[in-house]
Amino acid sequence: MLMLQELCQWLQDLQWATALRESEWMFPIVEGTHLLALAISVGTLMIIDLRLAGFILKDEKVSEVSNRIMPWSLVGFVIMFITGILLFASQAVKAYGSIYFRIKVAMLLAAGINALVFELTLRKSIRTWDTQEKPPFRARLAGILGMVLWAGVIAAGRTMAYNF
Repeated sequence: MLMLQELCQWLQDLQWATALRESEWMFPIVEGTHLLALAISVGTLMIIDLRLAGFILKDEKVSEVSNRIMPWSLVGFVIMFITGILLFASQAVKAYGSIYFRIKVAMLLAAGINALVFELTLRKSIRTWDTQEKPPFRARLAGILGMVLWAGVIAAGRTMAYNF
């Protein structure tokens, strides 16, 4: 544990991390970009998850909804990931000590595992259920889990920000 805290201190003390943290303009720009990218990434994922859950776009193929929206989601995710790392580095010691940060990371990992399991298992059989208004239980579960986990990531992240 001490080694991780020392690593966080080293990261936070890097010249560029200190400059970001102390900047009147750059920190808010990076944080704002992080939030906008989050809205793009998670907002588009919610559309896919809502279709997987069978709640919206019931006349559309799941694969078509996903294929049209996923590029936007990935771009948002990459920007969100990069800005998240910058924000973490600028306040690594505080983040490391925050229970909300740990919850956020755990939920991010769970969301990633959920997506990976979907891609490695359910995506292979999508042709058999692609046009169904109500996808199979496991696909609906993946969609609902995705929505719940991303909502948790957002809630933990915002709570973390207000408790620094």
